[in-house]
Amino acid sequence: MSLPYRSDLRAWDVIVAGGGTAGAVAGIAAARTGARVLVVEAQGSLGGTGTNAWVTPLMRNVSGGQNLNRGLTDELKARLAARGDGATDAGGNDNWFNPEGLKFVLEELLQEAGGEVLYHTQVVQPLMEGGHIGALIVHNKGGLQALRAAVFIDATGDADVAALAGVPFQAGDEDGVHQAMSLRFTLAGVDVGRLRDFLNAQGQWQDSPDFLHFWMVWGRKSSLEGLFREAVAAGVLEERDGDYFQGFSVPGRPGELSFNCPRIRADLNDATDPWQLSAAQTDGRAAITRLLAFCRRFLPGCGGAYLGVVAPMVGVRDSRRIVGDYTLTVTDLLDCVKFPDVICRNHYPVDIHSVRGGARLLHEREGSAPYFAPDAWHDIPYRALVPQGASNLLVPGRAASSTFEAQSAIRVQQNCHSMGEAAGIAAAWAATPSGRSDVRAVDVAALQDELRRRGGNV
Repeated sequence: MSLPYRSDLRAWDVIVAGGGTAGAVAGIAAARTGARVLVVEAQGSLGGTGTNAWVTPLMRNVSGGQNLNRGLTDELKARLAARGDGATDAGGNDNWFNPEGLKFVLEELLQEAGGEVLYHTQVVQPLMEGGHIGALIVHNKGGLQALRAAVFIDATGDADVAALAGVPFQAGDEDGVHQAMSLRFTLAGVDVGRLRDFLNAQGQWQDSPDFLHFWMVWGRKSSLEGLFREAVAAGVLEERDGDYFQGFSVPGRPGELSFNCPRIRADLNDATDPWQLSAAQTDGRAAITRLLAFCRRFLPGCGGAYLGVVAPMVGVRDSRRIVGDYTLTVTDLLDCVKFPDVICRNHYPVDIHSVRGGARLLHEREGSAPYFAPDAWHDIPYRALVPQGASNLLVPGRAASSTFEAQSAIRVQQNCHSMGEAAGIAAAWAATPSGRSDVRAVDVAALQDELRRRGGNV
C-alpha cells in the first residue's frame, strides 16, 4: 500500500493508538516504566468510554466484597475523590465518578509520567515489515504522517490497528450480530430529593438523594413499567424506549443524572461500519428527545429539568475481538479458571445487551458452577492481549481475545484499566534493547511482580 505521507523524524518507544479506557492507562503505565510514550487519540480528551461516551458510574467488579481491580484504578478513584469528582456511597461502592473530572485526572497522570498525547488524530494504517509494525500512519490537521515506535498498543477498542495489520479477528455473535449501542445523556436541574421520595414509594429504594440508581426494562418487574406503558400509549415514548432505561447520580454535579440509555435502533449495531455509527448518533438524539419529554412529564422532581450533556461518542459494547495466543471462553468464566500468566481478575457477570431483546446468561449470579460463589473470580491471561501474526503489538481492553459471551463480562472499564496497565508495562519492557520489540518475550512472572508492586491484584 502506497500513501503520500511524511515521516516524523522523532521515534518513541511505545505508541498507544487510542487514549480511551485501556489506552490512557496503558500510556501512563508505560511512561512510568521509563518508556518514551505517545498516545494517539481521535477525540480531544482521554478516557474514551468513561469520558466521551459518559459511561458512569464504573460497574462493580468484586469478589468476597473486595474490589478485584486495583493499581492505577485505585489511583484514579483517589484523584477523582480529591477533586470532588468521585465518591463512595454508604454501602462502600467507590465507583461513582464525574466523566468531566476523569478527563483532567487522566491527562494530568500521563503528563506527570512524562508521556505525550496527540489529540484529534485518526489511525490510518500500520506500516508492516513482515509480522512487525514499523510505523503507524495517522491523519490530522498536519495531513498524513508516519509515527515510529518499537512497540505498539492497539487500544482503539475496535482493534483497528490489529485488523489493518492482518491480525485475525472475530466480530459479534455466531451470526455476526453485536450488542446494542447506546448514546448516553444527562438530565440537569432535577429535584433529586423529590425524585428519591417518589422512587422509594415505587419500591425502588434509594438510601440517599446523592446516590440515585433507578431502572426499567420491559418484562423485568420494574415498578416503573406502568409509567412507561402509559407514556407509550400517550405517544410520548416508542415501545423500544423501554427496552433499557437506567439512571444514576453523578458526583460533583448536584441535581444532575446520567442515563445509560437510549439503546440505538437494533439494525444499527456494528460500530466498525461508519454509516451505522453515524446513523446511531442521530437515532440516539431522537430517542433522547423522547426520554427527556418522558422524564419531565412522568417523573416527579424532573418537571423543570433540562438536557445537560449528550455524549459526543456513541457507547459501544463490542465490535472486533482479536484472535490472540489464548481466547478466553465462557467456560473459563464459569469454571473460574486460573492462568499462570494472569494479569487481571474478573467476577463481573456475562452482560449481553442483545439487540434481539431480553437478557442472556449469568445476570442473576445463580447456579452451581464455581463462578456463582460470592468469593469467586476467573483470570484474564496476558496471552489474550497478544495477537496472532504480530510480534510488537498488544491489544488490551474490550477487543482482547475472547468469545462473544466472555467479552461481555470482561469489557467493563475497571478490567480495561487493569489490562491497560499490564500492557503498558509489558510494552515498555519489550521496547528496550533487551526486549527486542517482542511482546512474547516479556517475562510474565516479572510483570506480575511489578503489577503487585504497583498495588495490582494478580
